[in-house]
Amino acid sequence: MKELISHSFSVAPMMDWTDRDCRVFHRLMTRHALLYTEMVTTGAVIHGDRERLLGFDAVEQPLAVQLGGSEPAELAEAARICAAFGYREINLNVGCPSDRVQNGRFGACLMREPELVGACVAAMKDAVDVPVTVKCRIGVDDQDPEEALDRLADAVVAAGADRLVVHARKAWLQGLSPKDNREIPPLDYDRVHRLKARLPHVPIVLNGGLATLEAAQAAMYPAEGPALDGVMLGRAAYQNPEILLGVDPLFFGTPAPLGDAFAVVEAYLPYVERRLSEGVRLNQLTRHILGLFPGRPGARLFRRHLATEACKPGAGPEVIVDAVAHVRREMARREAEAA
Repeated sequence: MKELISHSFSVAPMMDWTDRDCRVFHRLMTRHALLYTEMVTTGAVIHGDRERLLGFDAVEQPLAVQLGGSEPAELAEAARICAAFGYREINLNVGCPSDRVQNGRFGACLMREPELVGACVAAMKDAVDVPVTVKCRIGVDDQDPEEALDRLADAVVAAGADRLVVHARKAWLQGLSPKDNREIPPLDYDRVHRLKARLPHVPIVLNGGLATLEAAQAAMYPAEGPALDGVMLGRAAYQNPEILLGVDPLFFGTPAPLGDAFAVVEAYLPYVERRLSEGVRLNQLTRHILGLFPGRPGARLFRRHLATEACKPGAGPEVIVDAVAHVRREMARREAEAA
C-alpha cells in the first residue's frame, strides 16, 4: 500500500547540490518538507555503485529519488532498485536542459515525446508500489506551452502518474546554458494554474523562480483561480537555507525543529564528525552551509573561514565552530556599539 507523503513543500532536485550531506543539513530545519536526490541516470542505478549513488541517512526521510532515462524497461528496473532502497517516491526528470542530458535522450527534450514519457511512467507504475511522479517544463524551444504541457500532462496522467511538478518556464535546448535556462525564459505561473483548472483531480506542484516562502505561498494560493497542491523551491532554499526554518510553521502548522541557524550548526556537527570518520573531506560538508547567516555581522568572515580552512588536509569540526565564532563576535560587537 502506498504511503501518503505531503507534497505541500519540497526542495528541488539539483545536480551537484542536493547530495546526501545537503539533505541531512536541510532536514535539520524542516521535518516535513519532501526532499529529493540529485538526478541519477538509469544506467548508473542499474550498473553503478548503488550504495554510493543511492545511499542515504534515515533522517532524510521523507525522501524522493529523481531518475533520468527514456527506456521504459530500464526505468522500471531502476525504479524497483530505488524502491528497495527505501525511497518514498520515484520522480522522472522531464525538465533538465543540459547538453549531456539531451545527448542521452532524457530530460527536457522528452517534452517533445509525451507518448514515450507516458510509456515510461506506466512501466514504473507497474514495477513499484511507491508514488511515481514527473517533473517537467511548460515546453521546449518553439513549442506552444498550451499544447505542449497539456499533451505531456494528459499522457502521464493516463499512465498513472501520481503528481506533476511543473517548472513554470520553457527550456531552450539550443542557445541557452542550463544556468541561463533557469533564469532567462520568462516565468508563467498562470500557465500552471490553467493546467490545474483543467485537471483539478491531479496533484500539481509549482517550481521555478520562487525566492521566498511568502512568494511561494502566494503562488500556491492565488487571489483568483484554483489553488495548487504544493510548491518546490530550489536555489532559494540552497543559497539561503535558513528560510527552511519557516517551512514547517507556514506550510504544515508545526513548530520549526530548531530555533535558529546557530542551533542548526550545533545539530549538524555530530553528523559532520561521523562523515569525517568515513573518509569524507570537510569541505564536502561545509559547502552546503555557506549560505547561513545572511545579512548578519560576521557572515562574510564565516564564509571566508570555511572556504579557506575546510579544504586543508585534516580539517575537522573545529573549523565550523571557529567560523560560527566570527558571527557571534561580530554580533556582540555591534550590539555593544549600539548600546
